[in-house]
Amino acid sequence: MNGPFFQANSDRRTTTIETADGLAAEWHSSQNLATVRLSKRQIIHTSGPVPMSQYPNARFILSANALSQFPPDQGREVAVAGRSNAGKSSAINVIVNQRQFARTSKTPGRTQLVNFFELAQGRRLVDLPGYGYAKVSDKVRVHWGQLLQGYFESRESLTGLLLVVDIRRRLTDFDQRMFNFADAVSVPVHVLLTKTDKLKRGQAATALLEVRKALGGRASVQLFSALKRDGVAEAREALEGLFGG
Repeated sequence: MNGPFFQANSDRRTTTIETADGLAAEWHSSQNLATVRLSKRQIIHTSGPVPMSQYPNARFILSANALSQFPPDQGREVAVAGRSNAGKSSAINVIVNQRQFARTSKTPGRTQLVNFFELAQGRRLVDLPGYGYAKVSDKVRVHWGQLLQGYFESRESLTGLLLVVDIRRRLTDFDQRMFNFADAVSVPVHVLLTKTDKLKRGQAATALLEVRKALGGRASVQLFSALKRDGVAEAREALEGLFGG
């Protein structure tokens, strides 16, 4: 038999095979063993069972660079903000359970517009630009600041903020600014402490306690790892809560 093989236990209910050349993999399974014949250019993801998307009809609406370009202010919106390289796009993709729903990049700070997504009828997720590592001019940074402030002050449909924070960096000046925006319009905040897989369990638990203490009840906080899919159910529940249930 030609070609390399991959073997996986059948108790992993979902194994995804992607072929770069568009050819289907040959799949054989028996009671306890699954065998896949691979071509040279195939990529395998074996992260275990992946549930169906909670938002099967989720779709991209538009990107805006000015308040005048925002969609109609009706229904409910939850904004997602995070410093560059905090893992915001990856968090969105895992929570929505659609790969590349919010495009990820190896270059931090690629989210430079306000991106609107519809998760379900009357419910939108809004991906806000991030600060930090993004290599942009001071003029662009000023524009982003004005755009963010205008977004928070103008959107009557805004019901909550999902704030993505790299657990290794704790809360930054950008995060404090997002809290100030949210406080000014009285919307609740839920914090995702991302990249917990980069720390030992005890270190992550300590960081969680420290952030909760620093916030003093200002927001709900949880641990989250897009890579390990830890905290996904809690994050989805928090998102529904921000929408108002």
